Amino acid sequence: MFAKTLSGALMGIEASLVEVQCDVARGLPSFIIVGLPDKEVQESRERIRSAIKNAGYEFPPKRITANLAPADLRKEGVGLDLPLALAILQATGQVEGGRAEEYLFLGELSLDGSLRPVKGVLPIALAAKEAGLRGVILPEGNALEAAVIEGLEVLPVGSLGEAIAFLSGELEIHPYRFDWEEYFRREAAGGPDFSEIRGQEQAKRALEIAAAGGHNVLMVGPPGSGKSMLARRLPSILPRLTFAEALEVTKVYSIMGLLDPKQPLVLERPFRAPHHTISYAGMVGGGHGVPKPGEISLAHHGVLFLDELPEFDRTVLETLRQPLEDRQITISRAATAVTFPANFTLVAAMNPCACTRRDARGDCICTPQEVRQYRRKISGPFLDRIDIFIEVPRLTKEELMGRPTGEPSEVIRERVSRARQIQLERFSKLGLGIYTNAQMGVREIKRFCQLSEGGQALLAAAVDRFALSARGYHRVLKVARTIADLEGAPAIREEHLAEAIQYRNTEEFN
Repeated sequence: MFAKTLSGALMGIEASLVEVQCDVARGLPSFIIVGLPDKEVQESRERIRSAIKNAGYEFPPKRITANLAPADLRKEGVGLDLPLALAILQATGQVEGGRAEEYLFLGELSLDGSLRPVKGVLPIALAAKEAGLRGVILPEGNALEAAVIEGLEVLPVGSLGEAIAFLSGELEIHPYRFDWEEYFRREAAGGPDFSEIRGQEQAKRALEIAAAGGHNVLMVGPPGSGKSMLARRLPSILPRLTFAEALEVTKVYSIMGLLDPKQPLVLERPFRAPHHTISYAGMVGGGHGVPKPGEISLAHHGVLFLDELPEFDRTVLETLRQPLEDRQITISRAATAVTFPANFTLVAAMNPCACTRRDARGDCICTPQEVRQYRRKISGPFLDRIDIFIEVPRLTKEELMGRPTGEPSEVIRERVSRARQIQLERFSKLGLGIYTNAQMGVREIKRFCQLSEGGQALLAAAVDRFALSARGYHRVLKVARTIADLEGAPAIREEHLAEAIQYRNTEEFN
């Protein structure tokens, strides 16, 4: 006999529906799964066999062939256990399958027939809604995550037996309800705040500009000057995630299994700080089988902080050049190519020299050649993708011993949000998917970054003084546009341009 159920498979951060087809025929007892299953799916045969028996049903001693269609899409993970078991029971006439056509099934089976949560539920639930299915039947531990999707029945079950009872009409399961609007309005309390930072007014100003325009930042200063503290507080002044942005971020964390079971939707902008020993695959994504997202995708709509920048493998840093421009990363394999989102703000930090003591105290033991050699570990093309360079000096005695006097993050966030709204209104009419000044291309720069004669002369002098490349030239204009937006100015004035130029001093890297 033949039967089928519906499930889902992940490809990148998106999901596709999978038709689980099962044929039970006479012949030597066997259980074969075809349709590009990976090792975890192949191992499900023994879990399914034991789960069916322990749930009180008969595992047929016949030739069982299961096909996962479409056959050219690789399937991985343990979420196909439940739909495979139900298809077998339907094909042998032990379960009525009339209601099964309206639902998508997902879940890992334990040997005793109970269900365990799985990864990647949110993208699969979205795929079920887009396909017009009535709902999803999944483990109780995944109900909260799937319930984020409106207009989709989420039916949590604790075991294979409960799923069978529902399909047979013996058990009614009330759809899981979750007030996600109220959840989304909740704000985290007690997080890092800019008011805790002592001194470093210029650095805080630069980070405000970076937050307002989505610009990348490099901070240079000795240990203990506050570089890490500044970076970790940058998310607190970024605009709050919209629901669409939160959904994108949550999808990435869902497929990686990093969601808090009690927090099905990521509300705070991500902050990722990988160690300098991270590999290429760890940074940009990859791995065996279907590629998985890396740190740059986990930092999507948030901040990627690279501390001790020169200590990172140069190859790893060079791989960031393309996603910094395109805001996404495509990982190609022989049979497939997967694209992950990577729209993040890069914040990097490094010491001024190898001995770390090159500052106003003047006790550095490095020669000028050693300093240049240390800083040249960062390539020119990588530096060209940095918008703002900040010197973060050692704190003075008065700053160190005095009270923090800076503005709270909420006040700064309001200014940043107003500047972002100006940019959104400016670019929404273009329909190009541009939301911040940092994303502008050459055409948009020419249109929105026009200068007066005095501004043109000032910028021409900066090009000669700092030997700006074409990319560096455009980045000065983008930063100047952001500074003007923070003031609500319709045009870039000379003082805006002058401030932007001072953040472009890269002489010591040359």
